[in-house]
Amino acid sequence: MDRAQKEQLVDELGQIFESSGVVVVAHYVGLTVAEMQDLRARARDAGGAVRVAKNRLAKIALEGKPCASIADLLTGMTVLTYSEDPVAAAKVAQEFAKENQKFVILGGAMGENALDVAGVESVSKMPSREELISTIAGMLGAPASNIAGAIGAPASNIASILSTIEDKAA
Repeated sequence: MDRAQKEQLVDELGQIFESSGVVVVAHYVGLTVAEMQDLRARARDAGGAVRVAKNRLAKIALEGKPCASIADLLTGMTVLTYSEDPVAAAKVAQEFAKENQKFVILGGAMGENALDVAGVESVSKMPSREELISTIAGMLGAPASNIAGAIGAPASNIASILSTIEDKAA
C-alpha cells in the first residue's frame, strides 16, 4: 500500500467515524471467510457495514472525531461494525457474537459516548429508528381516531333517538 492509498483509506475511515451513529469494535481471530461474509450480509441488511482496517491508520483517522475514545480498543485483529442508525450495528454485532464465540466485542462508541461491552449490549436492546417512528406515528394517530369516534358517536346516537321517536309516533 503506497502513501496515496493510505491517505485515501484514512479519509474514508474518517468519514465513517464522523457520520456513524454507532461504531462497535470487536476481535475476529479465527473467523472463516464464510462467517465474515455472513456478518457483512447481516450488517448490510440492517443498514450498516463492516470494515477491517489497519489499527494504526484507524487511529490516525480517529483524531479529532467524536468517537475518538475507541482508539484504545484498536489492538490486535479488530473489525469495525458501524451504521448511521444508532442501534443497528450494535444489534448485528451482539447477535453475531452470541452465535459465534470467535467474535468478541471489545466496546464501541455512540457519538461522543464511549461504550464498554455492557454498553454495546444495552444499545443493542434499544428499539431501532424505524420501530420508534412507527410507535410515535401510532401515538399521534390514536388521539385523532378517538376524536373522530367521539364526534361521530353523538350523531349516531341522535339518529337512533330520532328513529325511536318516529317509531313511537307511528
